[in-house]
Amino acid sequence: MSEIDAYNPRVHWFAVLTAIATLGLIGVGGVVTSQGVGMAVPDWPNTYGYNMFFFPFSQWVGGILWEHSHRLFASGVGLLTLILSIWLFGRRGRLFLRYFFSPLCGIGALVAYTMEEPRMQDALFLGSLFVISLIVSFIWPRCERSRPLLRWMGVIALLGVIAQGVLGGLRVTLFADQIGIFHAALAQLFLIFMCSIALITSKWWNRLRVKGYEALKSRFIGCGLVFLTVMTFGQLVLGASMRHQHAGLAVAEFPLVAYGKVWPATDEASLAKLNQGRIDHRDFNPITKNHVTLHMAHRLMAMTLFILAAVFVSLSIRSLPRGHALGSGLIVWFSAICLQALLGAATVWSNKAADIATLHVVFGAVTLALGTLLSIIAVRLAHPVSSRASVSAEPFVDLASVSKRSTPGMA
Repeated sequence: MSEIDAYNPRVHWFAVLTAIATLGLIGVGGVVTSQGVGMAVPDWPNTYGYNMFFFPFSQWVGGILWEHSHRLFASGVGLLTLILSIWLFGRRGRLFLRYFFSPLCGIGALVAYTMEEPRMQDALFLGSLFVISLIVSFIWPRCERSRPLLRWMGVIALLGVIAQGVLGGLRVTLFADQIGIFHAALAQLFLIFMCSIALITSKWWNRLRVKGYEALKSRFIGCGLVFLTVMTFGQLVLGASMRHQHAGLAVAEFPLVAYGKVWPATDEASLAKLNQGRIDHRDFNPITKNHVTLHMAHRLMAMTLFILAAVFVSLSIRSLPRGHALGSGLIVWFSAICLQALLGAATVWSNKAADIATLHVVFGAVTLALGTLLSIIAVRLAHPVSSRASVSAEPFVDLASVSKRSTPGMA
């Protein structure tokens, strides 16, 4: 079997694990923001002067518990991403571990130990990484490398998780809520990137061939899904902007009225009355006209997305044969949109209860991931693999029959 058609179930399921861990990380990050404890640990990359991996468990209390757990969870996702990106290079990954990563950790440990004020915890941590990576380089899987597209995706994912960690650190050290918006947006992009890797490494993906295009009959579904998925991402960015500017309750009524009007008043007297009556202790800054506008834009975008998705799914399902896997996927995707809309309303009704607000964030990420995976599938079906490309020796199985036996890496 050629490099292009090779299927490695271990790589695929490890990609699935990394994608699930990424979704969990977004959930933990959502708790941190919902609880308003993003600055519970004011230093980075250390935790109150400790190497984060040596921070005493007895001090994991209050907001420190959530913020420190978020950092450790992020480190775990970073490690999974590193392993996956190396694994996509097959047996050549052992060369990277043995001649680059391991020596780099060893040099770092030596520098930490020989500083004027030795950092023994950092030296111990990096020294452990040096030994572990060196040992792993001798037992690394001797599998074939993945296709070039996946190798590049692995490299980009690794760079992305590093950038995400740096943004999270800058959010703390610079005390800048604006950086938190980019941090949240990049988290969503990283999730859909990992879900895409999980899908493309699946056996199901390799068996998705030209006949699916005959079932679609047009590129309408692919174009519509891409548009609505991009719109979903824009909606999540609006939500992140609202959360990090503490404007989640800038308008405390839902759904039809806002302080008795179609559009809330934003004159000085109305804003003063609004701020005087606010009871959410997590919103540190007074609400301004821009906060109200941002909040209402988030609502309008949500309503527009819901209506467009409902019409699109209805038309798409009618154009697909009964039992088609893409039709089932569209129903699941629209169900997630409905649940997300309900959670958004519940967030307002509950005075932005931390658990409901966090679920709103998580299901927003799930909705974006589902839309992305369906978009990729639809685009592949609308642009079938060239007959000149190398194909697997196993017989073609159309999309409907495949869906009964297997599912994509992330659902």
